[in-house]
Amino acid sequence: MTENISSILQGGYNHPTLRLWQSDRILRKASLMYPIFINGKDDNAEEPISSLPGQKSPVILAVKLIREKFPELYIACDVCLCGYTSHGHCGILNDDGSIDNLSTVNRLAEVATNYAKAGAHCVAPSDMMDGRVIMIKESLIREGFGNKVALMSYSAKFASAFYGPFRDAADSAPQFGDRKTYQLPPNARGLARRAITRDLGEGADIIMVKPGMPYLDVVRDAKELAPDVPIAVYQVSGEFAMIWHSAEAKVFDLKTAVFESIDGFLRAGANIIITYYTPQLLDWLEA
Repeated sequence: MTENISSILQGGYNHPTLRLWQSDRILRKASLMYPIFINGKDDNAEEPISSLPGQKSPVILAVKLIREKFPELYIACDVCLCGYTSHGHCGILNDDGSIDNLSTVNRLAEVATNYAKAGAHCVAPSDMMDGRVIMIKESLIREGFGNKVALMSYSAKFASAFYGPFRDAADSAPQFGDRKTYQLPPNARGLARRAITRDLGEGADIIMVKPGMPYLDVVRDAKELAPDVPIAVYQVSGEFAMIWHSAEAKVFDLKTAVFESIDGFLRAGANIIITYYTPQLLDWLEA
């Protein structure tokens, strides 16, 4: 035999069960989170979002109502100010248009604590302000939620082109400028690692990377920096739309492409996958 025995690999994955055993992680229903948008304008309204097919704003009055109607659900609340400001930025502004970081993190802590009081199981600051994790954590502890509510930090959130459809849905596009002074530069792997390490030190229970597919190396970095902490990845609206419309154009099969993208997240080290494809994935996992 001319080949080195260690070069023979195919015997280890020539059966579907063997291929599962070779996988780094297996997708479970509990690994998935579904982002939904709260419509505060009309209690009975459902607003279609043209750039996010199938994601209509649900009729939700409050976290309390969700807890009442669906007590088995785990509820995580995104914590940010962009959807509630006239300017669309993620914080309170100084007169010169820059972010007032201290005022912003104080307000974020107040919002997060109110979500906890309403019944949220998890609060997830997505603003990327410096020091907001420790401010929120200390507020939760003061109010008696330190051992009841998890803090999932958007630690490595990049200034990405893939957020467009979300901003349609949340009506939160900045009215001037951009978010590049507080969201991470796309090529800044070192900054992402520093932000992950900082948020761990400030008390984050879960670390998130956002977006997902263009930043699989950062997901892997997060898992290496925090091997004992759950790692979340957010497959954002632009990623959803890119796959959806490509499948609509018959570029590839939707189910196959979605599962391949999810496998990439799992392989990189993610434990939690936030995706608009959650309803389809739950059905496909039943099949």
